[in-house]
Amino acid sequence: MNKKIIALVSLLILLATPLAGCSNQTEKETLVIYSGRKEQFVMPLIEKFEQDTGIKVQLLSGNAIEYAHRIMEEQRNPQADIFLANDAGVMEYLRLQGALEPNNSKELANIPANFRAEDGSWVGLSARSRVLMYNKDLITEAEMPQSILDLTDPKYKGQFAITRAGNESMISHISALRAELGDEATTELLKGILANKPIITSGHTDIRKAVGSGEVAFGLVNNYYFHLQLEEETHNNVGVIYPDQGEQQMGTFVNVAGVAIVKDAKNMDNAKAFVDFLLQPEQQELFAYNSKETPLVANVPTLDYAKKIDEYKHMSMPLSNLGTVWEDTVDLMERAGFSE
Repeated sequence: MNKKIIALVSLLILLATPLAGCSNQTEKETLVIYSGRKEQFVMPLIEKFEQDTGIKVQLLSGNAIEYAHRIMEEQRNPQADIFLANDAGVMEYLRLQGALEPNNSKELANIPANFRAEDGSWVGLSARSRVLMYNKDLITEAEMPQSILDLTDPKYKGQFAITRAGNESMISHISALRAELGDEATTELLKGILANKPIITSGHTDIRKAVGSGEVAFGLVNNYYFHLQLEEETHNNVGVIYPDQGEQQMGTFVNVAGVAIVKDAKNMDNAKAFVDFLLQPEQQELFAYNSKETPLVANVPTLDYAKKIDEYKHMSMPLSNLGTVWEDTVDLMERAGFSE
């Protein structure tokens, strides 16, 4: 009897083995995401993606520049499928280093061409414009600088704040100014700004709080920090200047938060499905409301107090141009005396 039972069990195991193999083949693989974005901005989208598709996601959040270096180091054996970044410059830099995967999805057409890579390997999800937020109790709109170039005016000495040189947004902003003004003029601009003794902070949150509390009259931030300060219960009497809006001026620098596909990602199909998911108008709206940023598509609803992307003049340079100068910009900033 025991021999018959053993034989029967063995037979069942043999019969079950092909079924188990089929199950493994059809099982959704876990999508691994390296993210430089704060979790509260991306988790609602990830949870919705998991619910809609059944694909599991592993989110690793931290410093975007450190994750970019990690992607470079892991090129022979990629550990991530997706990179979420706060900045187009770092994504384009990775593309130029051969670390990103081209993507020809038709969904990319939802985003204007100047806000995505030429090969589709990265694409912007929302706009983050570089603005001057000010405290209305300390300075009037008429007294505010109307151009980034005005930050060298001695009358603003000691009155404003900027982030440290290593901040992603600052690096890309200076890169864009290099493309617009040239290296010599950009270096002189930086020297002039530093001569005005700005408060230099570790990040934009420090700036918005300093402006809101009246520690400084104004600060250079991404526009959504202005939106965040407006929502504070106190210290919210703030205004904003979108700089360089004159007819002969260069326009406001508009960077993007975006998504990139890692070269030779182990879960390529799921990675491309995730990008397509993020580019749908419903997700664009959700992302904009959560992050307080500006949708890259003008007809996507956003916060009442947030300007739409077509309501202000912005620099016309394609963000893909940032990649070729992004790394060298740090050297230029150091030569100008602006470093970590």
